[in-house]
Amino acid sequence: MQVSFTKMQGLGNDFIVIDARHQPFTPSPELIRRLSHRRTGIGFDQALILESPREPDSTAFYRIINADGGEVEQCGNGARCIARFLDPDGEGNNLVLESIGGRVTASVLEDGNVRVNMGEPHFLPRDIPLEADRERDRYCLDLGDKQIQVGAVSMGNPHAVLRVDDVDTAPVAQLGPVISGHPQFPQHANAGFMEIAGKSTLKLRVYERGVGETLACGTGACAAAVVARRWGEIDETVDVLLPGGRLQVSWSGPGQPVWMSGPAAFVFEGTIKL
Repeated sequence: MQVSFTKMQGLGNDFIVIDARHQPFTPSPELIRRLSHRRTGIGFDQALILESPREPDSTAFYRIINADGGEVEQCGNGARCIARFLDPDGEGNNLVLESIGGRVTASVLEDGNVRVNMGEPHFLPRDIPLEADRERDRYCLDLGDKQIQVGAVSMGNPHAVLRVDDVDTAPVAQLGPVISGHPQFPQHANAGFMEIAGKSTLKLRVYERGVGETLACGTGACAAAVVARRWGEIDETVDVLLPGGRLQVSWSGPGQPVWMSGPAAFVFEGTIKL
């Protein structure tokens, strides 16, 4: 069996896109782990499996499978890459994209960037999900030898955001997996390490569950902006600076959607022989 794929990336967060709208493809976790290996496989953070839409007004449905073989709900950089895959020439189509994390709308701009309406953020603990007695701006996580405070939000997937003084020296490799796998997050969480560099600028590194630290995380950028905005630390529109580059995120407040803009690029095409 041969399967065609397209390698894409958004700020260094890289994917393979497999178009299964006409030929179903359901990879096993073991196959994903093998293909994602950066020395013996193709190498990627996530596989995006494009399927036929579930709803009549949608453009497509896509599944997101992490490098460890686990399926997750949403991916901001992945949504931008799917939009660019479906509209490579930037004709300005308004694309409605479904995933198990919900629906987003996206359009490819003339400069090749992709603007995505990521929907409303969710703060109720049951919606994140997070084990907590009530909704709070900050939650205390007991790490055994110390306690930390994080903001928590769902952007279609769960995020914990920790404020740090210097993102470059933040202990992402050490604390990332501890926060991500903390028992208060029953489905685990993406752990963001956020430095507030000004009213219009955030610096961010993200440890993604099932992947590790990535060069960029679109939903993580949205989560950081929402949490910082909720804390009263930033303006409505901010630049989020990640190791892989810049995303622009806007959120006007409760009840409103989060808008994210950034690049999505084709890398190469290939065929997998299984």
